[in-house]
Amino acid sequence: MPSETNTGQRKEVELHRGLFFVHYKSAEDMASPPQVKVSPAPGHERRLQITTHPDSDPNTLWHPNTSLVVRANAPATLHVEVIAARANGSRVAAVKIEPITQGKATEIADFSEPALPDLHSIRVLGHVAGLGDVIVAADQWIAGPSAPSRIEGLAIEWPNQAGLQLRYAVKSGAHTGKMTEAGGYAGTRGRAMPLTGLILELSGELSNSYQLTADAIFLNSPTMRVSGKSIVLSGPTGREPLVGLRLSVEQIEKRSTVQSPGSSPRQAGVSTAPAHSITKAPAAGRVRVFRSRLKQPAE
Repeated sequence: MPSETNTGQRKEVELHRGLFFVHYKSAEDMASPPQVKVSPAPGHERRLQITTHPDSDPNTLWHPNTSLVVRANAPATLHVEVIAARANGSRVAAVKIEPITQGKATEIADFSEPALPDLHSIRVLGHVAGLGDVIVAADQWIAGPSAPSRIEGLAIEWPNQAGLQLRYAVKSGAHTGKMTEAGGYAGTRGRAMPLTGLILELSGELSNSYQLTADAIFLNSPTMRVSGKSIVLSGPTGREPLVGLRLSVEQIEKRSTVQSPGSSPRQAGVSTAPAHSITKAPAAGRVRVFRSRLKQPAE
């Protein structure tokens, strides 16, 4: 659990080697918002470098809509502490930490060609019970077969989705939330309300050439794989918690539509499978035991 005092609460964030953007997004009490202070964990001072404006406190964000940059020269632990602005003041703040990347050198693009979506730019954030926010790339597990844990919220970042539009909604208990655009957060944090269902939709002018693929594990159920432009994920009864998720967007291979007179669509190589399909993943097992963790994230 996060360590708390009379003036603040602290959360430890594990960072890999890289550059990270720390953004103080919002506070419960906007009239007297708490301050957010970041610092290396003891013993990790040489691994982390915190960069702010030269005239500012090097470790403190004083109010929402402020940011700083953290450079990790090696895997390290960052302390994020929320401190009330006054006695008995609010200590509720939303802080987002995301990696900053420069990409890799590529050839100069031919802008006469239509822009295509960048499938490698997809990042999936899942709020996992006992762990907090976990960010993975497309086709990587959040929780999942090796470490099943209850997923309480979801956000999909997709900076370059040219020609496509991604929307999603989550179900928690008997409540299904509204559809959310890419970049929006759906679900809860720290309320012990795991997701029990997920809806994803892909639309846009290029949507006939792409499809969503999701692997999902619900408690005490085998891994399921669903593909299509619109997919729905839930357990056998619709009440099982989601304890593993892997998402990706894939380009659909074009097949020949030329057919000789009298031949059937199947003979001509035209797929007759429905756009929405569900299969069991080949290497999946059952998730039979779930042990909740005592640690709770602080925001």
